[in-house]
Amino acid sequence: MRAPTIRDVAERAGVSKSLVSLVLRGSAQVRDEKRQAVLAAVEELGYRPNAAARSLSERRTRTVGVLLSDMRNPWFVELLDGLNSRLHDSGLRMLLADGHLNRRLGEDLTRTFMDLGVDGLIAVGTLPVSQALRTAAGQIPTVVAGAREPVLPGVDIVAGDDEHGARLATEHLVGLGHRRIAHIAGQGMVGELRRRSFEAVMREHGLAEAAIVEQGDLTEEGGYRATVRLLSTPERPTAVFAFNDIACVGALSAAEELGLRVPRDLSLVGYDNTYLSRLRHLWLTSVDNASHDVGRRAAQHLLDRIADPARAGEVVLTAPVLEVRGSTAPPRGRAGAGAGTPVAPN
Repeated sequence: MRAPTIRDVAERAGVSKSLVSLVLRGSAQVRDEKRQAVLAAVEELGYRPNAAARSLSERRTRTVGVLLSDMRNPWFVELLDGLNSRLHDSGLRMLLADGHLNRRLGEDLTRTFMDLGVDGLIAVGTLPVSQALRTAAGQIPTVVAGAREPVLPGVDIVAGDDEHGARLATEHLVGLGHRRIAHIAGQGMVGELRRRSFEAVMREHGLAEAAIVEQGDLTEEGGYRATVRLLSTPERPTAVFAFNDIACVGALSAAEELGLRVPRDLSLVGYDNTYLSRLRHLWLTSVDNASHDVGRRAAQHLLDRIADPARAGEVVLTAPVLEVRGSTAPPRGRAGAGAGTPVAPN
């Protein structure tokens, strides 16, 4: 049995093929009764438009290339959900590529997206500025989401306010009474912004001498190793603010292996408020950087840029909030200090 064609739909609805095409494209030029007749015929016949043929006629593929810096990072889950929901509302589909795999294979899948003729490109997370990405940004609408780089002409950046988020985390620990506070730093411009904000808050409270920065690599193993180094010093910190939740999980493992209890002996704050922080046996205090909202806004900016490719690029920052859970408390001996009582899991 052959598949129904657009001609079959037109005959069933009693309209022309061109009018069926207008309805399928969502045109507002079609009268409501004609639109309903076409949609009813589509439903009755089980007609599905030929995506390849439609792409040729419209000179669009209705696809968006999404290049992730590292697909293993759980922070991207909610961002992608927000991104996909907005794109889907506009009839666009995502094609995903893993930038981490790119680097391992020595390839650049940005070129593959270009070869596929995607309508736009969204770079998610901190990615190296390759020549392929520069070329793509100069030829198709491009948006950077969840990162502050690369900064390219005509490219929008949609991300969380990293400086404010790091301030929330550090102020929380200082408010609890902690004085020796360490920060496991990240990489790229986002890592730099969070580190600088941490150091600024510590200076403001007269704690610059007690501020410790230990470099991490954004992974659980990196958080573990950085925390082992921090806790092996004579003047070990009483609190650690990690670049992300993954590193914070590594910090938790290191503390437990060294015989320290969280938060009695060591307070921990993560960043991103991923599902990891909400697991009952972890229950991490974490900065929520509105990843779902970042995804939806990035998608909307891409849609706007598709409609108007020549407009100037802009930077849009979402406001983070601190989610206080069970991994932070006043340091031992200062039970009544500060504010921000940790919330216990239900």
